[in-house]
Amino acid sequence: MKIHTCWDDNLQIPDLVNITEAKTHDRYGIDQLVFSKGTIVVEDRAYFDFTLMLHRIQAENVFVTRIKTHTLYESIQELDLPDKEYQDIIKDEIIVLNSNKAIETGINECKLRLVHVYKEDENKVIEIITNNLEWSARTIADLYKKRWDIELFFKAMKQNLQIKTFLGTSENAVKSQIFIALISYLLVELINRTISKKTKSFSNLVEKIRICLVYYLSLDYVCNQVGDGAKKIRSEPKLQFSSDLFSA
Repeated sequence: MKIHTCWDDNLQIPDLVNITEAKTHDRYGIDQLVFSKGTIVVEDRAYFDFTLMLHRIQAENVFVTRIKTHTLYESIQELDLPDKEYQDIIKDEIIVLNSNKAIETGINECKLRLVHVYKEDENKVIEIITNNLEWSARTIADLYKKRWDIELFFKAMKQNLQIKTFLGTSENAVKSQIFIALISYLLVELINRTISKKTKSFSNLVEKIRICLVYYLSLDYVCNQVGDGAKKIRSEPKLQFSSDLFSA
């Protein structure tokens, strides 16, 4: 099974979810890939598709994604980079896609932006494409980093909500367990944002609720009065013995 998800960055919760067979390509996992005017869509290059890009331009969406390897394009203008700033950005240019498929779909008539960013941790250059020609190259690079938020969501789901192992193996059993986990995720986020007086990490709050489920406690008590667990002793206690204990 594969979970296709659209993450709402403003609300910090999944907006759209669809469960398909694992062989389904990411590009076809969710039907709604064009959004309301002004929406910024950040995604990996599995969604790099000429027709989809054109539809988003027409809908006045802004897309930020990685260009696929060996994609044909023509550079029509190289933009200046800020002096002595943002050394990871090595090139910023305006391009047009000029392959036969690009001409066939009509995307070749649209000017696009291509930002080349060096990733020191992986020692490689990634190429980020967008239809926004006005933002700084730094903004575009930082937007693409936001794509990692959805990976953090999946990590939280796997580590805290029991979807790595399944109680049943039928399609209905697997989907049911995944949807229960999604509902649990939303409920925990709701509790964290409305009842908890101090925002806690997702894993911390899940652990508290799991431990306290067997007790008759209010959510307010669990969120705001139950401690955060064992604390490290700052200094070793000094043992003092009375001399009388060893006297004859």
